[in-house]
Amino acid sequence: MSDSTVTEPEGREEVADPRTVTGEVGRGVLGRLRRPRRPRLWFEILLIAVSYWTYSLIRNAVPEQRAAALRNADWIWSVEQHLGVAVERSVNHALNSAPWLIVGMNYYYATLHFVITLGVLVWLYRWHPGRYAAARTVLFATTGVALLGYYLFPLAPPRLMRGGHFVDTVMVHHTWGSMASGDLKHMSNQYAAMPSMHIGWSLWCGLAIFALASVPWARALGLLYPATTLLVIVATANHFWLDALGGLLCLAFGVAVARCWYGALPHALPRPAPAPVPRPAQATGSP
Repeated sequence: MSDSTVTEPEGREEVADPRTVTGEVGRGVLGRLRRPRRPRLWFEILLIAVSYWTYSLIRNAVPEQRAAALRNADWIWSVEQHLGVAVERSVNHALNSAPWLIVGMNYYYATLHFVITLGVLVWLYRWHPGRYAAARTVLFATTGVALLGYYLFPLAPPRLMRGGHFVDTVMVHHTWGSMASGDLKHMSNQYAAMPSMHIGWSLWCGLAIFALASVPWARALGLLYPATTLLVIVATANHFWLDALGGLLCLAFGVAVARCWYGALPHALPRPAPAPVPRPAQATGSP
């Protein structure tokens, strides 16, 4: 069977997996579930809302384990110092000396994490419907496995360390920038810092944009976004940089789940949603 070619609106052509386009990814219920299809808006909105509510509920229900979280923070900080890579405090103090910059980072930390992730989901839904389900699976699996990290390794952020001498930039500059500072601290588990989903989600956004955007400046912004997020989470003392490594590992798990389920990475699937394959009519004959 020859490869099926899918022509994109920009004029580029991509060769799609013929098994995906023709529906030969498997028979029965499992095959139909794995086959890319056009997402349904009402279902996606409901799924995202319920999933985020469930994630927040479980994350905040994990015992805070303050003593263990502080011990783990001391341990990570001592390991980084031993390796000579404990740069968080220097970055935190340096950027805190520029109030206009650190205040902007506080708001960046509080808002873009959600705004850009939802924006990329909408973009994928609208312009890459054949890839949307696989990309969404990566995001959901990444977020789900992070809950294990919160439960198994409670971790205090640098700003809550004992004797760490970090600056809590939200408290110092009286801004709204962290669900675990000020009046909002009772709404979120303060000791769920490992892994960093700011990094997990921003990497997911950045890689999706880099892989699928058609203009160079958008692809460049895709790479810049997670790099900037890493600077922000360190500068605001909300995470150690090793928390970012945890977020990267969670994303790798999410990619592996999507690869196993769909048989290809999201960007390798066809851009439009393949049309449903009609079932062959059963032949009837006279006795």
